[in-house]
Amino acid sequence: MKLSFYTDDVTKLSCGVLGLLVFEDQVGEGAIFKAVDQRLDGLLARLVAEEQFKGKKGQTLSLHTHARVAPQRLLLVGGGARKDLQPADLRGFVARVVKSGAAAHSADVAVVLPYLDGAGGTTTAERAAQFMSEGAVLGGYRFDRYLTGDKKKPFSVEEVKLVATSDNVDAGRLDALKRGVQRGEQVASGVALARDLINEPAGDLTPTKMADVAQRAAKQHGLEIKVLGPKECQKLGMGMFLAVSHGSEEEPRFIHLTYRPKGKTVAKKKIALIGKGVTFDSGGLSLKPSAAMEDMKIDMSGAAAVISAIGVLADMGVPYEVHAIAACTENMPSGKSYKLGDVLRSMSGKTVEINNTDAEGRLTLGDAITYAIQEIKPDEIFDFATLTGACMVALGPYHAGVMGNDLSLVERWLAAARLSGEEMWHLPLPERLKEQLKSEIADMRNTGDRYGGALTAGLFLKEFVGDTPWVHVDIAGPAAADKELGHIAKGGTGFGVATIVEYLAGRE
Repeated sequence: MKLSFYTDDVTKLSCGVLGLLVFEDQVGEGAIFKAVDQRLDGLLARLVAEEQFKGKKGQTLSLHTHARVAPQRLLLVGGGARKDLQPADLRGFVARVVKSGAAAHSADVAVVLPYLDGAGGTTTAERAAQFMSEGAVLGGYRFDRYLTGDKKKPFSVEEVKLVATSDNVDAGRLDALKRGVQRGEQVASGVALARDLINEPAGDLTPTKMADVAQRAAKQHGLEIKVLGPKECQKLGMGMFLAVSHGSEEEPRFIHLTYRPKGKTVAKKKIALIGKGVTFDSGGLSLKPSAAMEDMKIDMSGAAAVISAIGVLADMGVPYEVHAIAACTENMPSGKSYKLGDVLRSMSGKTVEINNTDAEGRLTLGDAITYAIQEIKPDEIFDFATLTGACMVALGPYHAGVMGNDLSLVERWLAAARLSGEEMWHLPLPERLKEQLKSEIADMRNTGDRYGGALTAGLFLKEFVGDTPWVHVDIAGPAAADKELGHIAKGGTGFGVATIVEYLAGRE
């Protein structure tokens, strides 16, 4: 999709749909609204009154202009109170305009940037353009590779024009807007790749195929790559990761991508990004019910996020050495499956008694964390996993749960999440709950009691981290959406990519 700027009279802008964000405390105001209304002989203002369009968040009003102005259609989108607008909200606004254009079979649409005054300077303008760019690209996202015939309909919108005239953008901001658009396209490309991986059927995206994806990413973005098979993992002592893979006919793959700053630049820090890569989770011998198993192809969403994000970071040339690690396997039941009551020896040497084979993600992550500490010696570790249903019970379907052993790092991560527009919430790691993980025959069990399940999962992972600053992000809720909403498509969301990029490529 092409993104461009338009800086002339908006009434002369030829496009299928012109989108305008209208705030409930400013309905009918603004030079662009008034210019269009004047050319329509007051029709726009009358329709706003008749349809009781108040500018409430999510409210829309559309009309055909019948060639009285150059845009064929107008779409007013309510933005709520102007004071409550967050730059990330612009993603949903632009996505709605793009979808409206597609519904009208338009080849191009235009969106008016909300008025950007001096507050926030060029950073505000750049962020606004970034999120509008993301909304444009992600608003057009579809996973349709398995559709055939009439069901596979072409997406008509090929260009999105950002209206940046003297009526809504202060002079001197165009360069910042262009930087924002470029950044938005980069972030959106990473999110779209993660969505594609999550949406792929598990029968097609096996651990081996995940390794193939990582190989292509390495070639495309100039990354180093190491892929370990079962024998190499066995030599390293990854008893937990390999145990999870035993029940499957598909071989596991342990993927390690590395980005290093180019030239003589000395990396500021080493960052390890670890993603849960269970490409299908049946629960193993602790078999899930059919309904709970139906969407378990998404259980590799953490791996999709880190593999996609590191490519974006490489393209941006961030000043950090970044490692993306994905321990990819299936969790299946068979005569070879690991069993309840088994004691597994981890790469760290710690032993774990199994009391639930459906708590497999923490086993794969535990060995991946140990690998990162021993092989990379990172300054910071972040792990991303669709880890527990308990986190969804606590926070609902939209928020990720964030835990960690370093409050300063957690706060910096949450600040990046707020800037990126991804919803996350800090959860505790209460020492008292460690009692639930005690085992009489091993160093610990892999699950605790029902209550506090997300926290005991975090406490389990903490046992492998040591003193390395670490953040655990449980994305069980927001990793997939059951319905379309703005820039978020139904299915895999690519959650986590935007915050990773914001954290490691934030503006000064």
